[in-house]
Amino acid sequence: MHAFRPLLRKSLFNLFAATLAVAALLAPRLANAEALLLIEADTGKVLQADNATIPWYPASVTKIMTAYVTLKAVKDGKITLDTLLTVSPTAASQSPSKMGLRPGTQLTVDNALKMMMVKSANDMAVVLAEGLGGSIDGFSVMMNDTAKKLGMTQTNYVNPNGLPADGHVTSARDLGILARSFLRDLPEYEYFVHIPAIRFGKRITPNFNKLIGRYPGADGFKTGFICASGYNLVASATRNGRRLIAVVLGASSGTARAVKAAQLLERGFSQDNLSWLRPSLGTVENLVPVDASPPNLREEMCGGHRKHPASDDDDALIATNGSGSTSLTGGEAKVTFFTAGLQPPLMKASDLMASAAEPVEPVVVYTGPTRTGAALVAAVAADTDQQATPKARGKKSRVAKKPDAGSDTKTAAAKPDATAKSDAKSAAKPAASKHAAAKPSENKPSENKPAANKPAANKPAASGDQAARSAKPKAATKKPAPNNS
Repeated sequence: MHAFRPLLRKSLFNLFAATLAVAALLAPRLANAEALLLIEADTGKVLQADNATIPWYPASVTKIMTAYVTLKAVKDGKITLDTLLTVSPTAASQSPSKMGLRPGTQLTVDNALKMMMVKSANDMAVVLAEGLGGSIDGFSVMMNDTAKKLGMTQTNYVNPNGLPADGHVTSARDLGILARSFLRDLPEYEYFVHIPAIRFGKRITPNFNKLIGRYPGADGFKTGFICASGYNLVASATRNGRRLIAVVLGASSGTARAVKAAQLLERGFSQDNLSWLRPSLGTVENLVPVDASPPNLREEMCGGHRKHPASDDDDALIATNGSGSTSLTGGEAKVTFFTAGLQPPLMKASDLMASAAEPVEPVVVYTGPTRTGAALVAAVAADTDQQATPKARGKKSRVAKKPDAGSDTKTAAAKPDATAKSDAKSAAKPAASKHAAAKPSENKPSENKPAANKPAANKPAASGDQAARSAKPKAATKKPAPNNS
């Protein structure tokens, strides 16, 4: 009997090790802390899904919902694109990236949307939220109501811009549903998700989505970044009448997220003839949500190992670990697709990202009411003159702000955003601002320093009549470091 004990112990140990190995294979793959999703826009068919139902911090891809709710109100006749909104002290005090307009400044819904979607302006998101919902809290309820109607069961919103806040979560699955709904429900306004660049006074700001103007057929949507989430991107592209939507969450840099999205899209466009070889993954709505806490990537994204502060427009090529991952160690480094076997030819990151975007005429944005012709030229000149006016020396004015009940995010004192410098000299001629029918026409983002709000674990979206802040986190997670949204 004693002779068999060592053998029994060894057998039990081997069985235990095998059990752990199987569990590791079956568990959600978060080793690379990335979520990837590729779907068809028309049908919702899932072409690839990796960690797509793991809860995630959305960062500024939140603004897709802010734009959806706003443009739905326009379509329903509740407001117009010409409706004037006022910058409040709360909006002005939001952390960068922002336009930096002073409290009391007025601008149209149209211009606020363009500034929000291209520059990822956090102050403009609050201007829209207060204009429609009366407050951040009120608009968050509208956002959660809409998310529930669309079937975004893993999403809960606390603010309109994605700055860190308790309970502000989503998933790649839900973002795919939202992007698809935007294209389906608001086709006349989809121009807002693929504007290549805006010009405000003398500043020209390119879209943070690096695929626009570089990847063939790219036509949307939005980027996002906070330290806890990593680099996020929802992107769409159309070829031969077929539109695909790619979602990348938790990439290691602004460049890496664009390359990963391009890889997903390229694979989707090239697999038509091989689809019968792959198992069906169903539709995006049928993906089964995972009940878990969102990963917190703060140390990986914003730890002391980084030579420069991370931002939403990070051009660094940063290597990632793990099999099948991107290896971006130099200008000529190659990146592979995420599938095993039947891989398309290798694709160079330099070929996709190092080239300059197609030249475009930036879309002119401005303050004040809607203007055309000579009045528009005068408005642009006035905004330019105001930017050129040197700041008066003396005590810095501070805007006392009491945080809205719906957002736990503390915000910095209002400070005009003077960080963006034009990459193109003021020789660019101001063009007349057009709305949805305008022809699509991409500055360095301001460093974003939202206050350290503790993000919480994911909770299914609150019901429409429930205030956004009422969402209670299921499990505590580490506080995401404030950073660019």
